[in-house]
Amino acid sequence: MSNQKKILIINRGEIATRIAKACRELGHVAVGVWTDNELNAKHLEFCHEWVHLQGSTNAETYLNIDNIFKVIKENEIDAVHPGYGFLSESCEFARKLSKENIIFIGPHVEAVRQMGDKAISKQIAKAADIPVIPGSASAIPTVAEAKKIAKEIGYPILLKAVAGGGGRGMRACKDEKEIEDQFEVVQRESSAAFGNGDLLVEKLIVNPRHIEVQILADKKGNTYHFFERECSIQRRHQKIIEEAPSPFIGNDEKLRQKICNTAVKLSQAVKYDSAGTVEFIMGEDRNFFFLEMNTRIQVEHPITEEITGIDLIVCMIQAALGEELGIPSQEWITRSGHAIECRICAEDPITMLPSPGKVTGFESQFPQGTRFDHYLYRDLEVTPDFDPMVGKLITKGLLRSIAIRKMTCALDGLLVEGLKTNIPLHKVIVRNKKFLAGNYSTAFIVDEKPQEQVNVEINYLDIYKKLACIEARRMGI
Repeated sequence: MSNQKKILIINRGEIATRIAKACRELGHVAVGVWTDNELNAKHLEFCHEWVHLQGSTNAETYLNIDNIFKVIKENEIDAVHPGYGFLSESCEFARKLSKENIIFIGPHVEAVRQMGDKAISKQIAKAADIPVIPGSASAIPTVAEAKKIAKEIGYPILLKAVAGGGGRGMRACKDEKEIEDQFEVVQRESSAAFGNGDLLVEKLIVNPRHIEVQILADKKGNTYHFFERECSIQRRHQKIIEEAPSPFIGNDEKLRQKICNTAVKLSQAVKYDSAGTVEFIMGEDRNFFFLEMNTRIQVEHPITEEITGIDLIVCMIQAALGEELGIPSQEWITRSGHAIECRICAEDPITMLPSPGKVTGFESQFPQGTRFDHYLYRDLEVTPDFDPMVGKLITKGLLRSIAIRKMTCALDGLLVEGLKTNIPLHKVIVRNKKFLAGNYSTAFIVDEKPQEQVNVEINYLDIYKKLACIEARRMGI
């Protein structure tokens, strides 16, 4: 094809595979990378070309802009897709690509900069008349100033990193003593994780729902929403189960349209031109507040794809190349059914801490229509070098109850041997009464303590029966 591009996927795992498939569909050349500590990267199977990104640590590879640009120049790369994590929200990386006339498959540089700074994004939201959580408008340098603002807005409050995300650099404080104890701790954590120790002070919304809206915009001035996702099942402020649409919003279409239109309004305020997610916190009274905007594709994007039938990665690439998205109007985008995603992580299901190891066996028996985005294979070595997530299990049903039923069956049918995973924890959560009723908040893990109900005993007879059935099926018996 005449407009074929060489697209460098500067990521790994399931998202790199996902991007490579989208590149192939659009007729572009997918270029994957392998590093010194991941020689047999599974995503390379789906790429047209493989290149070596020299180094064995994230700092030497996926976060090393100079090293990446060496690869870009040596391989005559036209465009770069960063996936999520790593450099996906790096203003410096996006700016350097722009200067070198390399297409960044993401939003324009200013959107990355503005939305990447929680203080600036909050100011933009206020200017656009979008509700924001009460708190400081800019970084708070001292404990005394933090206590002053906390007194004005009322306890409990949240000390929160200006930069970054993923649940790091955040601490709840219920009084002045806790601010004194936690302020420097959060500063150090934020500085180590994001290279920026600046903090905000925000009012802590009690028993909140974490609800986000998927946005897609092109370079022609069109901005669309793809409805909302509920992301309230979290541990340590990190999502583990997401679903779309939100069971808390339920059939309240007026509220759904209000939050989705608000997300579009914010996106338009920064002239957004890619896929992104506007995140909100919603109180028990159904009032919602702007939280942040992620200027990248989200881990949980598959559930939106499942209910809308639209490939967000394909559209993201088309938007970056200035192409038509093929979406006539917002009304053309409709939703059907309910989808749930469980993040499968190499974690101890009780402590929920990373648990690296080697996969000695991997089998699956899923109900019809199950989607599993993953990079699991026998002999995979899961190391502490990377995020512990090894896959995303997605089910869909006409009704939420059907999606949950399918997920329960899918979790029972997923066998990962030789590695501790959070599959047993997910099994407890999807059978929990509050989860089944859709009556949960971000405090679910703390309040319900599903980890205490996890059964870690291994039923080897059941496993052997399952393996025997799989082998018999392969032999045609």
